[in-house]
Amino acid sequence: MSACNPSVFSFLSASPCAQVTDALNLGLGRSAVIWRNAHDRMRYERPDGHTFSLYLEGGSGTRRIDSVDADGWPGALCVMPQGASSEWDITDVFTFVHLYVPDEEMRRVFTETFDRDCRLMVVPEVTFDHAPALGKALRQVAHATRLSDTLLADETIISALASLFVDPRYGGTRPISVKSGLTPTVRRRVTDYIEAHLDTQITLPDLAAIAGLSEFHLQRMFRVSCGISPHSWVRHRRLAHAKALLTGAEPIARIAGACGFSSQSHLTRVFKTMTGTTPSAFRRSVSSRA
Repeated sequence: MSACNPSVFSFLSASPCAQVTDALNLGLGRSAVIWRNAHDRMRYERPDGHTFSLYLEGGSGTRRIDSVDADGWPGALCVMPQGASSEWDITDVFTFVHLYVPDEEMRRVFTETFDRDCRLMVVPEVTFDHAPALGKALRQVAHATRLSDTLLADETIISALASLFVDPRYGGTRPISVKSGLTPTVRRRVTDYIEAHLDTQITLPDLAAIAGLSEFHLQRMFRVSCGISPHSWVRHRRLAHAKALLTGAEPIARIAGACGFSSQSHLTRVFKTMTGTTPSAFRRSVSSRA
């Protein structure tokens, strides 16, 4: 599906009835938004990205009219996967939180978390379900959004996605044999090398040699299996390492070097782009909880 397709957020933003009450940019194309809506008819036509929805207040006047003959309720969970169209009739006021996650980011998290080929990932379509673990995580996302706390939101997003993937009702993974891409052994060999060399320059020729593939073939097969390019994977792992080090007292400039960034300003630029906050703000947020 084309990335040019509107997202659920775009569809809702075009409605004269839906109102944003709080919003938080979480970097990596992710965002959390608390909406208030009433007396509306919404149609999401093959939306781009995955949307996780939890009804916070109200919802009994909300009905999905294209496939499910049921009304919502406070605490109802909905999952709208990328490309899944749906139509809704809203007759009463309700408040809900939406977590928006791009498909590429979902696939990266799946591979990184479970060490499995991203093509095995399943994002189920869910309408008006009771899912305690995922629901709790989305309530925390809503709380973090109201507080503009990107650190708390980032932590709970990982919890939310893990809850989705491990819930036996939703499958989580496809019971299929994937073809092409990187073999599990080669994928682990490459990702283990990256993990062990985050403080040094990591080049595509190096990774291709470790995989025993041409640079072009590695680029292509890595994206097939992991959802993102080798360069993006390295950047994500450097960021994760930086976050871990920022919980300590080491100077940020030294952390930048330990994570393979050319300078503190380089780390700050990348950190801000990928998380929505700066390393120093992240550290202060961590320290305030200690």
